[in-house]
Amino acid sequence: MTAAETTTVHVPPARRDPPPAPGAGVPSQRPGRKRGRGERTLPWLLLAPCLALIALVFGYPLVRLVTLSFQTFGQSQLWGFQPAEFAGFGNFTTILGDGEFWAVVLRTLVFAAGCVILTMVLGMLVALLLQKVSGWVKTLVNIALIASWGMPVVVAITIFKWMFDSDYGVLNWVLSKIPGVDLIGHNWFASGPQGLAVIMLLVIWGAVPFVAITLTAGLSQVPLELEEAARLDGAGAWGVFRHVTLPLLKPIIVMLATLSVIWDMGVFPQVYVMRGGHPEAEFQLLTTYSFDRAFAVNDYSQGAAIALLTVILLLGVIAVYMRQMLKIGDVE
Repeated sequence: MTAAETTTVHVPPARRDPPPAPGAGVPSQRPGRKRGRGERTLPWLLLAPCLALIALVFGYPLVRLVTLSFQTFGQSQLWGFQPAEFAGFGNFTTILGDGEFWAVVLRTLVFAAGCVILTMVLGMLVALLLQKVSGWVKTLVNIALIASWGMPVVVAITIFKWMFDSDYGVLNWVLSKIPGVDLIGHNWFASGPQGLAVIMLLVIWGAVPFVAITLTAGLSQVPLELEEAARLDGAGAWGVFRHVTLPLLKPIIVMLATLSVIWDMGVFPQVYVMRGGHPEAEFQLLTTYSFDRAFAVNDYSQGAAIALLTVILLLGVIAVYMRQMLKIGDVE
């Protein structure tokens, strides 16, 4: 062995520094300085125009509606011949004791329920169909949905009035081609149930596109792995839809159904324009009934009271909608 090989090299042991103290090496954070009064008021100053506009557009009519519902206000008060008098709950007592009002409420609830159920079912069927067709067919269907959704209400009402016209309606002509069916000259608006069914079809036709497009977006987010696992477990098409797809779409379905209830309870132009501005008693819904009491009978206080009762009736539906929106926000 050479001297170089036998030389022992002594390496000093590495020095172990004590562990850093908590917070050492981290730049000290100064407590946030207190914002001045100008910084605190700046956001409110920026929001002030928007808040003022909202208060003007929504707040004043609501306050005026509540005020009118507790007053006696007719043509004399409108033109300033007599002052408005405080009536307390007299308007509400008169309305709630009127059998015609409760008939209108029942008719409105049945009408809204039929519109919501058929809209949700047809919208779901269209959304499921769009998942199975080819790309170009899906594009054409989406274009048709958006076109019908964006059509002005007055134009849609004019088309439906022509389709269901007793003399020149294309529907009567088509149905009369069926053996044993003769609907030439049939008036669909001769009775309330038939006429409201036509108006219901009009409302559904305008509402299905929004529901179908929204549900299509929801279906695209359903994991395919869950559907494949359900099929491997022996579930059929209905089982996959019921136990996999439907639970995942439940928040969207409840939200759409709640919005549909709010919209369908507030249907006005479809009934008013379809009946030429003078809906008969069998066609009255809460919106048209309130309008007629206010502007046809010139009893503005009772019209306001009916409108306020309608708002109260919808508060429960709006509460459900807000609850679902908060749930969706928590999930996201």
